[in-house]
Parts: sequence; structure tokens; C-alpha cells
Amino acid sequence: MKMTSAWRAARLLFLSIACAVIAGCSGSSGETSASAETASRPAAAAKSTNAHSTRPRVVCLGDSLTAGLGLSSTDQAYPALLEDRLKHSGFDYEVINAGVSGDTSAGGLRRLDWSLQGDVRVLIVALGANDGLRGLPPSELRSNLEAIVAAAQKRHVRVLLLGMEAPPNFGAGYTKEFRAVYSKVASDRNVPLVPFFLEGVAGVGRLNQADGIHPTAEGQQRIADTIWRSLEPLVRARTS
Repeated sequence: MKMTSAWRAARLLFLSIACAVIAGCSGSSGETSASAETASRPAAAAKSTNAHSTRPRVVCLGDSLTAGLGLSSTDQAYPALLEDRLKHSGFDYEVINAGVSGDTSAGGLRRLDWSLQGDVRVLIVALGANDGLRGLPPSELRSNLEAIVAAAQKRHVRVLLLGMEAPPNFGAGYTKEFRAVYSKVASDRNVPLVPFFLEGVAGVGRLNQADGIHPTAEGQQRIADTIWRSLEPLVRARTS
């Protein structure tokens, strides 16, 4: 994906702010806190616990960017916006917000079975932001994402992979290797990829909350627009 110098600068600003926020956490205690939240709060949307729903589902497996951290309601997060878009396009789908703040790709893999309850037709995988913030090995990210995609495909669930960028403080080599994980997994598993799902949102002040990381309601709408371009053909194909 080619990027203009302005967009490249905006992305760098976003990643730099992300580094500052994660640096403000107290080392390992920040990770412990995130893990505790993951264990105590399995998903942002309570309706996802109804495994007996007969409606086909799209599941959004992600972290705080998916959960809608800081928004006044999860109805403003992109999973709810995608459900509205599906409804208005004639698809009777339930979209499950399986986003957990602080979650890593490993956490997403651990709760995958729970997330795939019901008639899941499409899985949107939006994980890796916290892997990058903590400087976890890209090889682990790749292994976890591959396992998630493979498990979903084994259940005949179509997968849409959303790419993320690593912060610059771990060096250019880490950033390049991290970015390559998504394209490699998408290529190896033959799934569509959105290279950077915060495109047009990251680094844009009015589209992000005060922390500079988590999108506002308007930012979430931009994210939904970006995802929809890849999701709509998947749902149409899966429905037919």
C-alpha cells in the first residue's frame, strides 16, 4: 500500500503517542492488569453469550480498538456500525463484538472457541496492537494469527484479517518484520487483508480521543467504512 508523506507522518504520530502511553504503564504490572481484565471480561457485547441464536453471525475478535474503549456506548464501536450496514444492505446478520481491552493475539487465540459459538459465517481478526506495544516477538504474533485463521477455516468460517502497525521505538527491523506478519498470514491462509485498519484515523486529532490512540465515534465510523469494503463481498459470498 503506497502512502503519502502526510499519511506516513500521521501514522508515525499515532505510533509515537501509543509508545508514550504504554511507557506510562508501570512495566510488567500494566501487562498483568490487562491480563486480569481479559480474564474477567470475556467480551464487550453481552448479547454474544446467546449461542442459541439462529441468526448468522460476524464475529469481531479484537482488543480495545474493537471493544470501543472510551466511547459512551458500544453501539458507537465499529462492530455495531457494521451490523447496521449489513442490515441496510439486506443481510440479516448479528455482529458480535468480541473485543477485550488489553488483549494480545495470544489472548484472542485462547478465547477463540468461545467467540465462535453459534452460526458464525465470518470472523474479523483485529489483533496485534498490544503485541506491538509490548514488543512481543513477531514470530509469536504470526503463530497466533495463523492458529486463529486455521481454526476458523476448519469450521468453514471465512476470515478477514485486519493489519496493525508496530510502534517505532523497537527499531525499523522490528517494525518491518511486524508489518510483514499480516501479509504473510493472509497469503499463506488465502484470506483478504486490510493492511492497516486505522487508515485515515491514526494521527488525526479529531478522530481520536484524548489519549491519541482510541478512536472517537467518528473515528469508529471511518474504521467501519474501511472494513466494509472488504467485508461486504465476504458476506455476500458466504450468504450465497
